Amino acid sequence: MRSKKSADAGGSSDHPRRRVTLGRPTLEWELKQGHPRIVVAGVDEVGRGCLAGPVVAAAVILPEKIDKKSCPWIEDITDSKRVRAALREELSGKIQSWAGAWALGVASVAEIDEINIFHASHLAMKRAVENLNLEPAHVLVDGKFKPPGLSCDSTAIIQGDLKSLSIAAASIVAKVWRDQHMVELDSLHPGYGFGAHKGYATAEHSAALGKLGTSPIHRRSFSLQGISLGAQELLAES
Repeated sequence: MRSKKSADAGGSSDHPRRRVTLGRPTLEWELKQGHPRIVVAGVDEVGRGCLAGPVVAAAVILPEKIDKKSCPWIEDITDSKRVRAALREELSGKIQSWAGAWALGVASVAEIDEINIFHASHLAMKRAVENLNLEPAHVLVDGKFKPPGLSCDSTAIIQGDLKSLSIAAASIVAKVWRDQHMVELDSLHPGYGFGAHKGYATAEHSAALGKLGTSPIHRRSFSLQGISLGAQELLAES
C-alpha cells in the first residue's frame, strides 16, 4: 500500500474564528496551522461501524500550491459518504497523484476485537500518519479525540471531513481502498455479500449471518440484534 510519494499501511477540539460552511471543505484549518510553510496532514478513518473487515485510515498532505482553476475536481472533495461511488473512485486516483503525500493505515479484525474499535481506529490513524514519507509538523484529525502517540502536534475537528480539505481527501482515499478490499474479501468468504454492503449491518448481511454464521473476518466483539457475534458463533456451535 504505497504511492509514489508515500507508503500505505495519541482529546480536544479547536474552532477557527471564521465560520466554515459544512459540506464544502476549505483550506482554513490547514492555513491556520501554517500550510504551506509547514507540512500539515489530514487523517480520517472508515469502517468503524462495520460488523466485518478491518478499520482503515488514510492520511493526506496537500500540495503546496492548490489551483482549483486547473484542477476543478477539487470542488468535489468532501466527506466520502456524500460522494457517489463512481465519483469517489475517480477522485481517489486524482488525489493520490495530486497530493504532496498520502498513506494508508489498517487495524485488523483481531486488533479491533482485542483493543476495541475506538482504540483500533486511532491505531489505524497513527499508522497512516507514520507511513507518510513526508513527516508532518501538524495533523488534523477527524472526530472529537486525537490518536495518542503521534509524533507531532494535532488538532481534533468534529465533522472534519466537512471542514478540512485534507481530511476530506483522506476520507475518500480510505473509503475507496477499504471498499475495494471488501470486494476482494467477498471472493474469499462468499455468501455474505461483502462486495455489496462492505461489512455494514444491512438486512442482507443479517440474513447471511443467520444462515452461515460468522466468518473469519467478522468482529466477534460487535453485536447484532443485541447479541455479540462471538456469542452467536458459540450458540450456533452448541
